[in-house]
Amino acid sequence: HDMIGVNSRLDSIQAAVLDVKLPHLDAYTKARQTAAHFYNEAFAGCAHLITPVVAAHTTHVFHQYTLRVTNGKRNELQAFLTEKEIPAMIYYPVPLRKQKAYDNGHYNDADFPNTNKLVEEVMSLPMHTELDEEQLAYITSAVREFFGK
Repeated sequence: HDMIGVNSRLDSIQAAVLDVKLPHLDAYTKARQTAAHFYNEAFAGCAHLITPVVAAHTTHVFHQYTLRVTNGKRNELQAFLTEKEIPAMIYYPVPLRKQKAYDNGHYNDADFPNTNKLVEEVMSLPMHTELDEEQLAYITSAVREFFGK
């Protein structure tokens, strides 16, 4: 980001589409939660993956399904999945404090150990309301294959 600001445009057409989709919001959320559960089950026991945690007293809509790859091979995993036509994304490769809009030179990298670790580890797998079990099995088997599981 080059400038601090807000992007909050919503035109009439977008509002009309959202009005039609709103009654389906609970079903969309349930579909995402089901996909996330499939991912979590498939990756249980994978030593170099940390899956999202949902506290017992909360819910999660899983706009993204973001893993932590803890063996230093996140970029290699992303390339491996890309070869298999699986879009795995690194959405936040640059910490906010290092983006032009916020980089005022007053931040000390040592003050942000968690951020520094996460920008090297996080990667998001495909997540949308139409993921079916065959697609989820393909994605999870590819990730497990990468780790030799």
